[in-house]
Amino acid sequence: MVKRSRIVAFFLIVILLAGVFGGTTKQIVNKIKLGLDLQGGFEVLYDVQPAVKGQKIDRAALSNTVDTLQRRVNSLGVNEPNIQIEGNNRIRVQLAGVKNQNEARNILSTQANLSFRDVNDKELMNGSDLVQGKAKQSFTQNGDPNVVLQLKDRNKFRSVTQKIVKMAPNNKLVIWMDFVPGKDSYKKEVTKKNPKFLSDPNVNEVFNTDTVTIEGNFSLKEAQNLASLLDAGALPVKLKEVYSTSVGAKFGAEALHDTVTAGIVGIVIIFLFMIAYYRLPGLIASVSLTIYVYLILLIFYLIHGVLTLPGIAALILGVGMAVDANIITYERIKEEIKVGKSINSAFKAGNKTSLIAILDANVTTLIAGIVLFIYGTSSVKGFATLLIISILLSFLTAVYGSRMLLGLWVNSKALKNKPGWFGVKKSAIHSLSENFDTLDLPTRFDRFDFVKHRNIFFAISAILVIAGLIICFVFKLNLGTDYTSGTRVQVNSSQTLTNAKLTSDFKALGLQPDDIELAGNHSDTGVVRLKGMLSKSDVEKVNSHFTSEYGTEPSISTVSPTVGKELAKNAISALIIAAVGIIIYVALRFEVLMGLATIVALFYDVFFIIAIFSLTRLEVDLNFIAAVLTIAGYSINDTIVTFDRIRENLRKKGRIKTEDELADVVNKSIRQTLTRSVNTVLTVVITTLAILIFGSSSLTNFAIALLIGLISGTYSSIFIASQLWFVWKRKQLRKNGPIKTVKEKRKWSDEPQV
Repeated sequence: MVKRSRIVAFFLIVILLAGVFGGTTKQIVNKIKLGLDLQGGFEVLYDVQPAVKGQKIDRAALSNTVDTLQRRVNSLGVNEPNIQIEGNNRIRVQLAGVKNQNEARNILSTQANLSFRDVNDKELMNGSDLVQGKAKQSFTQNGDPNVVLQLKDRNKFRSVTQKIVKMAPNNKLVIWMDFVPGKDSYKKEVTKKNPKFLSDPNVNEVFNTDTVTIEGNFSLKEAQNLASLLDAGALPVKLKEVYSTSVGAKFGAEALHDTVTAGIVGIVIIFLFMIAYYRLPGLIASVSLTIYVYLILLIFYLIHGVLTLPGIAALILGVGMAVDANIITYERIKEEIKVGKSINSAFKAGNKTSLIAILDANVTTLIAGIVLFIYGTSSVKGFATLLIISILLSFLTAVYGSRMLLGLWVNSKALKNKPGWFGVKKSAIHSLSENFDTLDLPTRFDRFDFVKHRNIFFAISAILVIAGLIICFVFKLNLGTDYTSGTRVQVNSSQTLTNAKLTSDFKALGLQPDDIELAGNHSDTGVVRLKGMLSKSDVEKVNSHFTSEYGTEPSISTVSPTVGKELAKNAISALIIAAVGIIIYVALRFEVLMGLATIVALFYDVFFIIAIFSLTRLEVDLNFIAAVLTIAGYSINDTIVTFDRIRENLRKKGRIKTEDELADVVNKSIRQTLTRSVNTVLTVVITTLAILIFGSSSLTNFAIALLIGLISGTYSSIFIASQLWFVWKRKQLRKNGPIKTVKEKRKWSDEPQV
């Protein structure tokens, strides 16, 4: 008898969830903080250096500097700035949504040491004589902007004015910002052109007051900024810019729109594929994936995460990865149905046998995500954070969420004798009396002998590796400024750009491009690299020129040689540590030989990506490393699933006596898992293609690296990892004799098929 209450419960749950999602999703999305690559803004990394000889840069000095920077940033009106101490002597500032990047850069880096001097440059007073927090912008009687300061000691100011009056006719009180002895001088003809010079009023009488007014040729904005700087206080240290990146607001908005569109397209295609291939379970997988996406956004909002462009890519990829668990489970359920079990028994057995494979596959990707978070910087950390959250939530929603929802239908008895609802044809079902085991089921790939032709696969793989080594040796990698240091400027235009035009633009600014690449459908994007880090003033000139010329702020990244070397070192370390972590886990969960075979396949995938990028001259940047580490964790999913089935087939055999038996185990395992291997990779390929076709141009190389790695990962799991394990195991068989395995104890239901 059909238990309709369970079906009603299913629809009530779906309706309730739809109501919750519909009523809260927009609010959650609107409240999630967007990174600077999605709303424009800039990021800068400072080396903190002593302001005076002998000064110690300790935690207190760094904290005081952060406090001063925070007060300065507040004057800019930036929502939720991110200012963090990194290591022992660095501070990273991220200002998303800042409207005037040149102004923000000046306010951050200006030392703001105010000094009052005579015409001989002798200091009479400095910023320490000011009352902090009392500086304000005001106006003269003529309506010109000025800055009013309050002094701590009126007697000291009276003494200063007395000295100046006595120096007539040179009775000027010269006011400087960040005066450098030996370099700056009032007597130089360039005094009035020096931006550090503020004003030089004549002092004709002695003042007995604690108020000082600075008047100069200030614009209203300049006067406001000066008041803000003095109000926040002088920096207790010197800041040297070693890394910076800026993104125009328009570019950020376009990147957000394009990447969200890519996500919607990719997710919809996955939903349609799952429903078409797996029928009812596919529909339920789509529901659980919707829950998964909602929970990711909710958790990211609750932890106050900053959503970046790579972060959205991680979310989209997470959908493709999350569906893997459903595919592994549904393929297991289909196998149990085919051996003659009832829907109910097949559901229980399929969920049980798929759990370990799902866990192993997710842990390897989780290892890569954790390593990426530890060694990543800035937006890459955002990618790693969302990747980790995605892996954990995909496990919960796919394993428990999908199981609960599908269980309501299965336990309602409405699906009894309806294998078609699971995508299984009745002609493919065997009777229980045939005593078929899921490990004995025929597959559409039974005519293929993968082990027999292993030497051909090894030869092809070796040729590709040799060719890759030659390519890398000849062409080298096209390393971006992240790893080589220098400056990268991305110019976006509504018109077609040319190398000559961009070269002319930079030469007009006194800059010589080192390399120019044109991209976009109509060559409307130009990527220009320059040797060395641009100075703050050069960055301002470039920003102003291209904003005026093309109507869109360019994206500018500058990297010092020191930071470039550190990023390259961290990238290599991250890859090695991830590989070691994965091999240890696989060795513990399976065996050492499987772990070694897995790592060989992993490094093949990574090398293949590098070789293709070397050949095509695609730029290697921080996002490339994120893609490589993602592949390092994910591409071995197929290998894990195959090795999991090899382990099952070994247990069934109980004892391997001959090479033919060993070859049969490997061949059967590959054949039995090939469909799910293709389907799991296909779902991630769909999302990757969506990012590549519809996503932001900033993610193009990221998506290409992922796509290459996914295809290579499928190849290496079938033709490298499994075959290597066979070769090594055969050697062990020849040396030590029969291989003993633990015979698996399987509990079969005696319930007949109805």
